[in-house]
Amino acid sequence: MTFQRARTEEQREIRRQAILDMASAMLDEMPVAAVTLNELSRRVELAKPNVLRYFESREAVLLELLDRFLQEWLTELASELAAGIDENWPMAERAAAVSEILSSSLSSRVVLCDLFGAQGSVLEHNVSVEVVARYKRASLDRLTTMTALLLKYLPELGENATLFSLQTMVMAGALSAYSTPPPSLQAAYQAEPDLARFHLELKDYLKLALTATLLGVLPRN
Repeated sequence: MTFQRARTEEQREIRRQAILDMASAMLDEMPVAAVTLNELSRRVELAKPNVLRYFESREAVLLELLDRFLQEWLTELASELAAGIDENWPMAERAAAVSEILSSSLSSRVVLCDLFGAQGSVLEHNVSVEVVARYKRASLDRLTTMTALLLKYLPELGENATLFSLQTMVMAGALSAYSTPPPSLQAAYQAEPDLARFHLELKDYLKLALTATLLGVLPRN
């Protein structure tokens, strides 16, 4: 794409969305750690200083994408929960279904999980107070949405629903790092199969972790 200088707010927004869309396309090809501002600038055909007119850093771009992907996931999650759970089921059946749906839904969204994993250690660094505060305010809204979804199908969670929602996203990010080993580690697993026990299948281990967490916070009766 070739851009002329943006002269109106509408044109500036078009530029911003083009940068975000290109970064999103790059994440389909490579992990978060491999996305650089230089490569993004090259692909979007803007000089790096011009990209920085719209986003103050690579991390600012990725934080905005994380919020976008999280909104999209929560919209789809609402449909998945509605299709997969009968609110009249016994609590144990609903809890099992919630764990299954969450683990399946998140494990199919590799990019979202990768961004979750990078959020605290990478993405929230090298950004201004304004940018990170704006992201955190949006995150509170997403957390509220997810909490309400879970309470609809597991009202027994009560005040633990918010914590469980947050833990779900944290676990998805942490476990995803172990489910996509780099080529050198894949070669080590092939050479020494015993080492492969460290390779976690995201869906299976996320389901196990979510189930264990639910067992810890749901009423025993």
